[in-house]
Amino acid sequence: MSLYRDHAVVLRTWKLGEADRIVSFHTHQHGKVRAVAKGVRRTRSKFGARLEPFSHVAVQLYRGRGDLDTITQVETVDRFTALREDADRFARAEAMMEAVDQVAQDREPDPDLHVMVVRALRTLNEQDSPMVVAAFFLKLLAHEGLSPRLDGCVACNREGPFEAFDPIEGGVLCRTCRRGRPISDEAVVVLRQILGGGLAGVLASGSTDVADEVQQLATLLLETHLERRLKVMTVMDRAPMVPQPGERR
Repeated sequence: MSLYRDHAVVLRTWKLGEADRIVSFHTHQHGKVRAVAKGVRRTRSKFGARLEPFSHVAVQLYRGRGDLDTITQVETVDRFTALREDADRFARAEAMMEAVDQVAQDREPDPDLHVMVVRALRTLNEQDSPMVVAAFFLKLLAHEGLSPRLDGCVACNREGPFEAFDPIEGGVLCRTCRRGRPISDEAVVVLRQILGGGLAGVLASGSTDVADEVQQLATLLLETHLERRLKVMTVMDRAPMVPQPGERR
């Protein structure tokens, strides 16, 4: 039993009893940690506001005998205001946090993952693009050793052209071996750029022609690995289109 301090990102929260809240963090030095914020739903203090999902905080926790630690202090490092003021960015940030919550292991330190999470949130806060989420999913898979094969047919090693993508096999397929879902040449190029460290160039180009396709492929690949659908992505898929001025529904 002891006190410890760390930097953390809030992945999710849920109610506990009448006044408390459980917070799931991904920390820099201690991996995924769940802790209780006592009394935060009973007061109007800023303590509770600092523990909103995808907040980046400096936190002090008390490690007890059970699975849940206790939050004793918390200070905001990044609140990512733009993510909270825009519904699309908020949903995208939630999707990234849900993915981390599913992939990260309890109390297994993973500083590289923590840095990746913070950088992704900062990028999304500065630039609203579905490519940020797609890139994060792909980099998260690569971090887990599950990067898709994009340089040759995953079934026969042929170097292209490629016509399909199989998330179970984990890569692209040529015309002879094609199964899974179709993939465009443009999507293959963007996937290679993202995994090759070229995300900045993809975002700078401003191209949205293949954004939906890349987003769907990255989500499909991640969900196949997790063997479950991401709840946030399911809601986003079902969200109705907002009519533009003068547009009939």
